[in-house]
Amino acid sequence: MAEHHTGPLETGAPMDYSEHEKTYNFFLTATKFGTVFCVSLLIAMAAGFFTSAGFFSALVLFILLNIAGFVLLR
Repeated sequence: MAEHHTGPLETGAPMDYSEHEKTYNFFLTATKFGTVFCVSLLIAMAAGFFTSAGFFSALVLFILLNIAGFVLLR
């Protein structure tokens, strides 16, 4: 089980670091905009359910919050 290797630790295919960076940047961007979507959805749901604003006002609020979040976090 415990074999002694004298070669380099990385013996597989060479790493594509630019692809790793692109994947990580995509993950960060998706997380950022996913968080904006979830937060604006929760705020709009609270406005629609717990106030007398109603469904359409909450929908407009949801759309406006998403637009504002996407513009500010670009």
